[in-house]
Amino acid sequence: MTKPGTHEFTVAGSEVVHIGRVVGLRIDDVVMPGGGTARREVVEHLGAVAILALDADCAVTLVHQYRHPLGRRLWELPAGLIDHPGEEPVVAARRELVEEAGLTARDWVTLVDVAASPGFTDEVVRVFLARELSEVDREVLGEEEADLVVRRFPLAEAVRMALAGELVNGATVSGVLAAHAVVTGAVGARPADAPWQDRPTRFARRLAEA
Repeated sequence: MTKPGTHEFTVAGSEVVHIGRVVGLRIDDVVMPGGGTARREVVEHLGAVAILALDADCAVTLVHQYRHPLGRRLWELPAGLIDHPGEEPVVAARRELVEEAGLTARDWVTLVDVAASPGFTDEVVRVFLARELSEVDREVLGEEEADLVVRRFPLAEAVRMALAGELVNGATVSGVLAAHAVVTGAVGARPADAPWQDRPTRFARRLAEA
């Protein structure tokens, strides 16, 4: 048995179970500290961006969207997949902000990177803070986006909603609380092109190779 915190968890074997449009599933045989192996199911993801768009009145834009796994509509930040080959995260964020909220922004910084559930998926969402907003026509793509309801909330109200359990999407809760910390001067934000160590890449490579 190695000293705790020093073992290298190598992969002895791997099996691809499913390749879908948005996610893939593989099973890895991971070498454990005692020398044996354990099977780990891993959901591969394209990676995503979310945008906390903050206007001059310190109001944040949220969208009310149906989420089938939970079976109800949730208030969330505008967000979307990084599903255009070679697309930079901030470029994807600009596109999603237009599509979901009908907004553009002149000022972009990185708020937080959120690992959705690192026990079984490599999905990580980068949350941006977008300011100096302008309204544009929404680019509605498909029936699901046509069903979105877009509304602005004071940032303080969004913080209350997060702490009250009325916001449950991980990137939304993290983004709201991080934006409040930045706006109040508690911390500074990172540049929009800040390094992203845990950005998912494996599933995008699989799709490109296919």
